[in-house]
Amino acid sequence: YDREWGIDTKTLFEFIQDTQANEWKNLKKIHGNKVKEKFLYRLDRVIKQRGILDVLRRGVSDYGIHFNLVYFAPASGLNPKIMELYNKNILKVTRQLYYSIKNNNSLDMVLSINGFPLVTIELKNPLTEQTVENAKIQYKKDRDPKELIFQFNKRSLVHFAVDPDLAYMTTRLAGDKTFFLPYNKGYENGAGNPPNPEGYKTEYLWKGIWQIDSLLDIFGRFMHLKEEEKMKDGQRYVNKIMIFPRYHQLDAVRKMVADVKEHGVGKNYLVQHSTGSGKSITIAWLAHHFSSLHNWHDKLIYDSVIVITDRKILDQQLQETIYQFEHKHGVVQKIDKDSTQLAKALESGAKIIITTLHKFPYVIEKVGSLPERNYAVIIDEGHRSQSGELASSLKDVLANNDQEENHDYNYEDEIANTLDKQGRQPNLSFFAFTATPKAKTLERFGVFDEEGKPHPFHLYSMRQAIEEGFILDVLKNYTTYKTYYKVAKKIEDDPEVDKKKGTRAIARFVSLHPHNIAQKTEIMVEHFYRVTRHKMGGKAKAMVVTSSRLHAVRYKKAFDKYIRDNGYHDVDTLVAFSGTVKEKDIDKEYTEAGMNGFPQDELRERFNTDEYNVLIVANKYQTGFDQPLLHTMFVDKKLSGITAVQTLSRLNRTHKGKHDTFVLDFVNEAEEIQEAYKPYYEQTIVEETSDPNLLYDLKYKLDDYNIYWHLEVDKFNSVFYDPSKKDQAEAQGLLNAYIDPAVERYKERDEEEQ
Repeated sequence: YDREWGIDTKTLFEFIQDTQANEWKNLKKIHGNKVKEKFLYRLDRVIKQRGILDVLRRGVSDYGIHFNLVYFAPASGLNPKIMELYNKNILKVTRQLYYSIKNNNSLDMVLSINGFPLVTIELKNPLTEQTVENAKIQYKKDRDPKELIFQFNKRSLVHFAVDPDLAYMTTRLAGDKTFFLPYNKGYENGAGNPPNPEGYKTEYLWKGIWQIDSLLDIFGRFMHLKEEEKMKDGQRYVNKIMIFPRYHQLDAVRKMVADVKEHGVGKNYLVQHSTGSGKSITIAWLAHHFSSLHNWHDKLIYDSVIVITDRKILDQQLQETIYQFEHKHGVVQKIDKDSTQLAKALESGAKIIITTLHKFPYVIEKVGSLPERNYAVIIDEGHRSQSGELASSLKDVLANNDQEENHDYNYEDEIANTLDKQGRQPNLSFFAFTATPKAKTLERFGVFDEEGKPHPFHLYSMRQAIEEGFILDVLKNYTTYKTYYKVAKKIEDDPEVDKKKGTRAIARFVSLHPHNIAQKTEIMVEHFYRVTRHKMGGKAKAMVVTSSRLHAVRYKKAFDKYIRDNGYHDVDTLVAFSGTVKEKDIDKEYTEAGMNGFPQDELRERFNTDEYNVLIVANKYQTGFDQPLLHTMFVDKKLSGITAVQTLSRLNRTHKGKHDTFVLDFVNEAEEIQEAYKPYYEQTIVEETSDPNLLYDLKYKLDDYNIYWHLEVDKFNSVFYDPSKKDQAEAQGLLNAYIDPAVERYKERDEEEQ
């Protein structure tokens, strides 16, 4: 190992002369006896310009003569020559590598490929009273990031801290600011590693991850340099992050690739990966692998890979990630116009197509008409219908009801319905990514065990994500109003508490059960003003979850009035709801844009600024809304099951200075919320497969309330399902007439019965 160049030059030249003898001979004619020195000088300069990862992938040219520094595995065995060159890569393991020209410091272990020290490792043994934590401290305190071997993207690409039980890794050394990620398999759906009866818990590293084929696959087809434009002190700068696949990401992609290679096209796969798992990049890696995947007979398995997503960021991420691997433009085709554009992309055999959930039914119909072609369909369900407007005409009609707006019909139902209509197609494989699968999704995409119960093909649980520090546990500080009141009352009544400070510290509680909006508003604003706004260095934000669009409108007005009347600064609200809301008492109409004072498509960006810090929502931004500054949630809506989990999960994103979250719930019981979280905390299992009889049981239960009469239902159906009723206005009038009596009966019932 040459400390001056930061390379094992002997091995590098051995590799080049073995694989590119003619090119080396030609370069020698130009440089003469100084060929090695001049080549190293050129190589070092190119690495400084482009980074070691890009140079490994694309090689280096010296005086127009091109050299490959690594040969990556070919996608198929159709070219034996490439396979022969691939087998000539040299992996070396060095113990106690002395790397510095300033001192005699050494690394416990280094893995180098063709002379480049790409992986550094610090190994610790608890028997000598040292653990993985000591290894992390050693990297932070004793490993100078300015040393050539540690410079970002110049020589080494990843650094591992390992003991017999646990492993951590980082791709950038930065002294005390070095941030390590867990690199463990997970145990009982939590953090850590499972017991290994045959040896060390962490031996999956040297028996799997660090093997030469695995490392070359990671460097060639996984590692990704992410560039983000940021602002600091009014100056723009580019923040570079080197992404090394986390264990569950690598494991998921490799297992799906292996299964498809083994079983071919036509299977469905469910990947249940929690928020904080890095689903976007996992999907990008999977799409890239599938775009060139060949079977054992060297035949391309998929003609095209179709990614269905509602995330704008995923399109950009796919484009950038795949360009780094392929260095070709146009590999990813974005469909953002119409079905004709989609049809052309499918018919032309575009490698990777990215489109939205709205076009999903058309995709399934179209690919079904091209049976001679095979498709991988990757469905990103993690950030679906972020604004709550995955519009179908049916839902637009339903949205006119201001009292009850719990639209449980969502993207998963839409996908299930489309697939039910089309049936299973042998030329399609589905890969569904979600953190919180519904029972129906599990049944459709899951793997069935011996008892006939479906499970996800791959799992990274919410519990593991929390224990590994990728998301926060929102249930830790979940409080019902009942509990909140009791605690606050105790403080207020305590003779030891200074009365002035006490009343300043808590809200004035009007009653144990505040029913009206004004009372709840006071409690929420006071909590935000006294507690929330001081969190996260004054950047913390809150969300108010309301039960209907009309409630959202009234809360917005009540919040603004209370803030104004009390002369509070630093509390500014926004509201989010769809359509137009009419307040009958004062005969006035409201829209989201009208109340906020700007177009609704600007809300996400505006809420991300320091100007606004409270967002009042009605069935919008309750799923798929990523805002790490959200710290507090006030819930004034009945929540259950998957909706409860998705809503409260808006708070779980991590951020600098965010050490906890807070939920104040006016409506639900703590036990109900706990119960809702149980299935997703570890793994979603359907105890019993969906039983259609449950619908009939529910029907009889509802019949007994005598809200609707069967005669009215029959009359409604006779109009609704009659294709000859061409006069839509007349039909709508009749439909309303048949529904109105049931609505009146419902209104007459007391609140509990309703």
